[in-house]
Amino acid sequence: MTTSEVVRAYVSDTPITPEEALAAVDSPRCGAAVSFSGVVRNHDGGREVTSLSYTSHPSAERVIAEVAAEIAARHDGVRLWVAHRIGPLEIGDQALVAAVAAAHRGAAFAACSELVDAVKERVPVWKEQFFTDGTVEWVGAG
Repeated sequence: MTTSEVVRAYVSDTPITPEEALAAVDSPRCGAAVSFSGVVRNHDGGREVTSLSYTSHPSAERVIAEVAAEIAARHDGVRLWVAHRIGPLEIGDQALVAAVAAAHRGAAFAACSELVDAVKERVPVWKEQFFTDGTVEWVGAG
């Protein structure tokens, strides 16, 4: 039996922050809390990016919740929070935020790493990148 908890797992069209995520997983039984922030950068593949937009499939909210539940089931005693942004984002905006708290740092780091990798791999969210040369590229939509 696992004592883990998914505090929240969702897709958001409003800003998300690591501070929000860390506050949500805070617990007196947890001595370690780690977070991940996927931040919009100003370049990709040697080209300058001006902004981007994320689009999600209607199942994205269900899938991100399933992913979080699976990771929680594999790691006893963790508290998880994860969110992926959709809509237009600017350079420096948070696109993916995750936080995991656990009694010890090893469990928190392991669960957070697995959570981020699984969200990136399985949640149907696609990125449209806009470049300074006026071109546009879809990532993950093919």
